[in-house]
Amino acid sequence: MQMVSDKRAFKRVIISVLFLSFCMSLFAEKPPLSYEDQHKFDYFFLDALRLKHKGEHTDAFNTLQYALQIDSTSSAALYEISHYYLFLKKEDQALSALKKAVAYSPDNYEYKLALASLTRDLEKNKEAIALYEELISEHPQEPELYYHLSNLYLQQNDPDKAIEALNGLENNMGINEAVSLQKYRLYQSSGKGDEALQVIETLAAKFPTESKFQILLGDFYLESQELDKALSYYEKSAQMDADNPYYFISMSNYYEAKGDGEAAAQEIEKALKNPALDMDTKLGVLGRYIDGLDLESDDRNTVNALFKTLMEQHSQDKELNRMYGQFLLLQGKTEEAKFQLQVVTEALPEDIAAWTQLLKIVVKEGNPDEIIRICDGALVYFPNVPEFYFYKGTACLLKQEYAKALEMYQEGLDVTPIENKMLLSTFAGQMADIHYQLGNREEAFAFYDKSLQYNDRNMVVLNNYAYYLSLAKEHLDKAERMAAAAVKLQSDNATYLDTYAWVFFQQGNYSLAKFYIESAVSKNAQPSGEILEHYGDILYKIGHTDRAVSEWEKALPLREAEGDGTELLKKKIADRMYYE
Repeated sequence: MQMVSDKRAFKRVIISVLFLSFCMSLFAEKPPLSYEDQHKFDYFFLDALRLKHKGEHTDAFNTLQYALQIDSTSSAALYEISHYYLFLKKEDQALSALKKAVAYSPDNYEYKLALASLTRDLEKNKEAIALYEELISEHPQEPELYYHLSNLYLQQNDPDKAIEALNGLENNMGINEAVSLQKYRLYQSSGKGDEALQVIETLAAKFPTESKFQILLGDFYLESQELDKALSYYEKSAQMDADNPYYFISMSNYYEAKGDGEAAAQEIEKALKNPALDMDTKLGVLGRYIDGLDLESDDRNTVNALFKTLMEQHSQDKELNRMYGQFLLLQGKTEEAKFQLQVVTEALPEDIAAWTQLLKIVVKEGNPDEIIRICDGALVYFPNVPEFYFYKGTACLLKQEYAKALEMYQEGLDVTPIENKMLLSTFAGQMADIHYQLGNREEAFAFYDKSLQYNDRNMVVLNNYAYYLSLAKEHLDKAERMAAAAVKLQSDNATYLDTYAWVFFQQGNYSLAKFYIESAVSKNAQPSGEILEHYGDILYKIGHTDRAVSEWEKALPLREAEGDGTELLKKKIADRMYYE
């Protein structure tokens, strides 16, 4: 019996829809369909709705398209298909469908609202404003229209129009706290103090027992530097509600304005201890308080005490741990900061910001084992973040674990987005340096070429590649171009100048070699042993043997201290002769 009843009900729905469609076809300003086409359209349109309700969206979409081939002016079908276009991220087609739906049914609120919403989402603000203005004139009782219109005018940097929209809302629904407070903020940001004050006074009169409006009045006068008036309103607030946490915050600002830092800190402490204040607000209050301090030693002690007050109340709040860790870092208390951030990474391991901050600390400390530990922990949760591979690879390099460093750099290279050319170049350059140290010259040069393909302004790679080519006396023209590029990018870098000089030396151009090596020496109060030895080599080649020996003698203790081989240098000094 239930099945029969349902079938009869379904038939009644179909008859009603068919009758409605027939009536629409009679009264719409468009050429009527033939009876046969109207019947076909109604059949397919209803079938599309049935498929949609069953969740068979692909078939529903296809059926809607077929229905629109029969009647391309059906607002209902155009409206329905616009949802599918949005789902398929075809915003332009969705917008076109909705515009047609509104054009064919200009009095339909739902269609026009959908069009206004879409134009707003697509940031077509002028079109959206016109639509919302039109909707408000037709449906002034709908509050959401005024909110959207006000926000659109704000996005157009027109606060006066935004306020006008909110006034329209209040004219229809009466004084509303949220709307009035938004108007207050807009008046304040527009520099219209009198209007802003009037809004708060109206709210205070309407809600005479609400302490928050007395606080707002006090804040207004505090910003206007009228401290006595501000205090009088704060005192009224306290008489209404002595435990209002925002009263303590405002009193802190009042004492700050009077230059009484100790009293201000006491008021902040009262606010932070107040259970009525949520944690996010407490952190915001503390953050703003810290921003207003010079953070001299006494101020730091005060803030540390405030953090400890919060830690006693909210020991499980990880945002507090993070914020305290950052403040400890400002004080140079790295071990304590590390502990706070470690707490965050253990409790919220998916928080990449905490891992990154922790990594910055250990990188600055220069402990490769700690760097590897942090990177390993982060890579469990962020295997596609190349920076963690880079720092782990660098730590392995510091430990002279060259094979492991190469493995890390390769993994980092593999996950680096192709658009991040600088990082790709850095990875390839690091791998080239390692291969060269391992004696894999061909692999090193191949990676240098790869690095420069990613970023032909990588100064380190330009310099190293040019220098190693000059040592091998290979492709000296290429080496000269790269060395010149490095010097052009950083003309006061003594190492780059030395490389440039050495390329000229290998080419036999000793006059230019002398010019650039002397420039390198002049850029550094204490040149390296390598630069001084090169200077001596160049001087020898142009016939200044005594000066060459003098530079070699200066270079010798520096080379010994640098841990470089000195046997050949000693032979040069002893024999007063240049040797390869």
